[in-house]
Amino acid sequence: MKILAEPLPQLLLIEPTVFADSRGYFMETFHSERARSIGINDSFVQDNESHSQMGVLRGLHYQVGAHAQSKWVRVVTGSVWDVAVDLRKDSPTYGQHFGTLLSAKNKLQMYIPRGFAHGFLVMEDHSIFCYKCDNFYSRDAEAGLKYNDSQLDIPWPEIEQEYIISEKDQRWPHWTKNIAIEVPYE
Repeated sequence: MKILAEPLPQLLLIEPTVFADSRGYFMETFHSERARSIGINDSFVQDNESHSQMGVLRGLHYQVGAHAQSKWVRVVTGSVWDVAVDLRKDSPTYGQHFGTLLSAKNKLQMYIPRGFAHGFLVMEDHSIFCYKCDNFYSRDAEAGLKYNDSQLDIPWPEIEQEYIISEKDQRWPHWTKNIAIEVPYE
């Protein structure tokens, strides 16, 4: 695996090594020793998977306090526009975001450290999104931000239908400079 970009400090866009031939392909989607070699020392404890139709927008989600999570995300089938927002109080890029296309075709992955809000827009029907977390989910520590907050100004892609957003995600607050995640910034 190799790091293609570090668009915000410690947020990594990763390209796995893919071995392809006439039969198809093989790739390691995660390897702890190789992850450590690129500076990721997290111990992932939970794998999650979601299946969604085109137009579903999930997020922006994060966990607070002792339940903050790092995530290693990828797409198995279809494609998503994936977004991470830096909410680390002491980060020089606090309040900034990065978005990119993750797809089954490009096989790109993203490492999202603790202290980021995360969300994605599904760009194709029957998309499967997988992610590892380094901490267990806690309903009591769940938080989020409005995906379309004008201060964050995230340029979500336009699609030929309205976004499909859960009631919970529609109720998240707008971002303000006092919303920050207390995690050590190195």
